Amino acid sequence: MSKRRRDDRRPHGELVASVLAVLWEAGAPMTAQQVNAALDQGLARTTMATIISRLYEKGTLRRTPAGRGFAYEPVEDAPGLVAGRMRRELESEPRRDLVLKRFVSSLSEGDEETLRRLLLEAEGESE
Repeated sequence: MSKRRRDDRRPHGELVASVLAVLWEAGAPMTAQQVNAALDQGLARTTMATIISRLYEKGTLRRTPAGRGFAYEPVEDAPGLVAGRMRRELESEPRRDLVLKRFVSSLSEGDEETLRRLLLEAEGESE
């Protein structure tokens, strides 16, 4: 029987975030069984295999042969993953200029300064 009751379910994405955190912390490819052991939440083997398979299919993880199965590692670090999601969201919108304008206008003063600095650095690198 599961450690959690049905009405005690995790918020959407919490388990995926935990799996990614384990893989980032490891710094080396891990099998689904190793990830499950590191999480120590009493998850069924099939649950972990499903989560890992879906992350692989989405391109979040890459896999390498390990024995009779596979070992998995993240394709990106946490900031890279967030940046990729932001880019995909931007690319899905036909009015990119409007999205960027609203995004920039919602930034804190510190984040706006950081963005300015990064844009200037990128401009200097391209010259």
